Amino acid sequence: MNSKSLWMALLLMGAVITTQAKTYRYHTVTGDLTNTRIYTLENGLKVYLSVNKETPRIHTYIAVKTGSRNDPAETTGLAHYLEHLMFKGTRLFGTSNAEKEAPLLQDIENRYETYRLLTDPAQRKRAYHEIDSVSQLAAQYFIPNEYDKLMSAIGAEETNAYTSNDVTCYTENIPSNEVENWARIQADRFKNMVIRGFHTELEAVYEEYNIGLTRDSNKEWQALFKLLTPTHPYGMQTTIGTQEHLKNPSIVNIKNYFNRYYVPNNVAICMSGDFNPDEVIAILDQYFGSWKRSENLSFPQFAPQAPLTAPRDTTVVGPEAENMILAWRFDGGESLQADTVSVIAEILCNGKAGLMDMNLSQKMKFLGGGTFAESLAEYGILGIHAVPKEGQSLKELRSLVLGEVDNLKKGRFSDHLLPAVINNMKLAYYKSLESNKERADQFVDAFVRGQKWETVVGRLARLSKITKAQVVAFANKYLNDNYAIVYKLQGEDSTQQKIDKPQITPIPSNRDIQSDFVQSILRSKVEPIEPRFIDFNKDLVKTQTKKGLPVLYVQNKDNGLFTLSFHYDFGTETDKRLPVAADYLDYLGTDKLTAEQVKQHFYELACSYSISSSTDNTQITLTGLNENLPKALALLEDLIANAKADPVAYKEYVELMKKARKDNMSHQQQNFAALTAYGVYGPYNPVRNVMSNKELDNAQPQALLQLLRSLHTYKHRVLYCGQSTPAQLVALIDKEHQTSKPLREVPVGKRYTEQTTPDTEILLAPYEAKNICMMLYNNSGRGWNAAQRPTVYLFNSYFGMGMNGIVFQELRETRGLAYSAWAQYKTPVRRGGTESLQAHIISQNDKMKDCISAFGNILNNMPLSEKAFQLAKQAEQKRIATERTTKFSIIEAYLRARKLGINYDITERIYKALPQLTLADIARFEKETLSGKPYRYIILGDEKNLDMKVLEKMGRVRRVTTEEIFGF
Repeated sequence: MNSKSLWMALLLMGAVITTQAKTYRYHTVTGDLTNTRIYTLENGLKVYLSVNKETPRIHTYIAVKTGSRNDPAETTGLAHYLEHLMFKGTRLFGTSNAEKEAPLLQDIENRYETYRLLTDPAQRKRAYHEIDSVSQLAAQYFIPNEYDKLMSAIGAEETNAYTSNDVTCYTENIPSNEVENWARIQADRFKNMVIRGFHTELEAVYEEYNIGLTRDSNKEWQALFKLLTPTHPYGMQTTIGTQEHLKNPSIVNIKNYFNRYYVPNNVAICMSGDFNPDEVIAILDQYFGSWKRSENLSFPQFAPQAPLTAPRDTTVVGPEAENMILAWRFDGGESLQADTVSVIAEILCNGKAGLMDMNLSQKMKFLGGGTFAESLAEYGILGIHAVPKEGQSLKELRSLVLGEVDNLKKGRFSDHLLPAVINNMKLAYYKSLESNKERADQFVDAFVRGQKWETVVGRLARLSKITKAQVVAFANKYLNDNYAIVYKLQGEDSTQQKIDKPQITPIPSNRDIQSDFVQSILRSKVEPIEPRFIDFNKDLVKTQTKKGLPVLYVQNKDNGLFTLSFHYDFGTETDKRLPVAADYLDYLGTDKLTAEQVKQHFYELACSYSISSSTDNTQITLTGLNENLPKALALLEDLIANAKADPVAYKEYVELMKKARKDNMSHQQQNFAALTAYGVYGPYNPVRNVMSNKELDNAQPQALLQLLRSLHTYKHRVLYCGQSTPAQLVALIDKEHQTSKPLREVPVGKRYTEQTTPDTEILLAPYEAKNICMMLYNNSGRGWNAAQRPTVYLFNSYFGMGMNGIVFQELRETRGLAYSAWAQYKTPVRRGGTESLQAHIISQNDKMKDCISAFGNILNNMPLSEKAFQLAKQAEQKRIATERTTKFSIIEAYLRARKLGINYDITERIYKALPQLTLADIARFEKETLSGKPYRYIILGDEKNLDMKVLEKMGRVRRVTTEEIFGF
């Protein structure tokens, strides 16, 4: 055969060969409600796939089985820092010229190895200046945020990652038609990671460290594991790392770590969503199959922890309220101890009918608490968290908690409690199946812990067989004086050290440059997904009861769960007593049932109720198993109608409320929330418009109950999503829901009104911390304009929201000024409201001036990039096209539209308007609404450590006290 004939023959053979798809073996488990397929590629890469077609999107995780447990002792925090660097790109993206960049990156790497060994401050300063100088040279090739641009290009959401003790996990939520582009990007990223943008990202990690310093729970968690696992990395080092190690990083160690652990036989790809698993596994093999496995994969080994034979305790100090954490150590990984531990956690405290719920919370013997069961790869824990009431010592609190553990060990709990716990755990599992993220979380947990999928799937069956006698025996065997306890005291932590701001020259954003790789993804063609918008006339059933109550109905076709809500169009603006009345009801029984029996009945029905009151609406909501809806509704109606006032219980409740308020005043984020409400609305705002302590003392318990009973006398709606038919639902409401006739008109209250900002000013409230929380607020009094909504939507994407926005790029990527930085042009949620810009920044105290300056620059001279704009537009078009509003969310969308005075899904109008919008439209909008405008700088910080001269030059400084912003 001549060469031409051979060539033709091979062509013909190729046509046959391409039709012979590769066969992939996978593992499934009988009875698995997720129908998960588990594959192992030839290089050892594990793949978990579960199909869920509710929305045309896929939640993805790439989990690497390594975390802070494997950090080298001399560079703790390495796994977490590597997580950050994984977003910086490869030789294909994140750079405009990898060849010219490479020697500069090598120079930076070498300089850091020298720098980390220097101890003389002057030498360190000089060396860091040299690193900064070389970094400027390398930065001319660096294209910050190209990974985020890639994810935006394919319409991804939830771009993020996390590091813990045993795992580093990378997450995306992608459109179902973008699997191949996603796989192509991720495979390159995990095979060819390049470390660049090192010193600015290191600053972001410092800021994350600073944020952690203000969270006392972090200290408690670290101290607890140090007691439980004193000679294991769980207890010896933290995920964030030490201050010393963060200031002395080693790129060499990071590369070695990456090469050792980021290998396919140590990685799992976990996906849940709308896809064809046969097609997906072939794509994953195409892009990840060439990733070379490690034949020398190993992990540091540590001797088993010595048994705890007596209580171990320690104390940590910080500004937040006093509390305690107590825990026992168990086996981790595949150990089936986790089954019984999780059941015991629920028996002790499930928020409704557990031993602590009934004997401590219900009787108001402490302020509050809960239990948690944590299973890591090598050890597990059963923990109890508790907060004392006023005047209660932590030692007294410990005795109360251990008393309930003793009740457990002696079997002093109802025979109905264990079956109810199991049923509610089943209910929680069935709810989790609705979420792609929660399905994928199960895959990650199984992979990291080394659990067989049979073990995961069989959990509910095993739980159903656990008996009370087994629980009691287990508790007596393991829950003895072998616990660790951390006492958290309130005070100044003298161990905290200030991290000085390094001198960093801002690197260029290079936002107009795109690598060839990014352009190829942008040019790629995928089968489009058609958007689906809500039609309130078709997707909602609108009917009414015999008494004329409007009913909004959506059928739940997926499972036996329901949500039923009675919706009232008034809230705390009308009566600030509503939240107090709702909370007080939780402690009461009726003429036939005690408060404990009420909770037990709801719990045994696997149903729960809540009464919530916000600015302008109040809702009484039932959720749970639809088969038990009639009994649950009858129970709820009886409770509201016949609750018995208990003056003694009310007095105790008020004391708990006062203590909780006092505790909130010591918490940084609670202070910032109160301050921002004050800054936006003024003294009359949702945080301050509450019953004062004096009003609580003087209130009549019976009047509060009458307030709840009177709700049914006002006009309201019935909202429902479940399996009952409209006729069945209406019949049930007519039978059980007691209302007056005629119904009264909805009362009108005093509206919270957003303040305008005619002048630049600074609103400053005190909080001692190493960092500040700041919001920039502008309000020119502009009312909502539906026609402008598409422009606002696209402006937020381009300017302030997400890692690809201008704000994040300028404050974090190019300058390393903040860990958290975002901005949003907010539109009203109801008629009569005004629009405003709200920008949030968390940064180090000595970076305040730089943050304000940088933000002012981008507000007055917003960077314009046609490429960045087109990317933002493409991202939003893909995201909207793949959004699906389902189940009870349809009803909520209808109510939101109604509050704005419209009867259509505004997202449809946004989507149709996006193609016509230009960068000039966005620039014009920004100039008209934000550029050169006065701002209110709302700052929570320690004035002693702030540059007050800078603030005073900007505008009038108005100081408010902690007491003023809370208004209790």
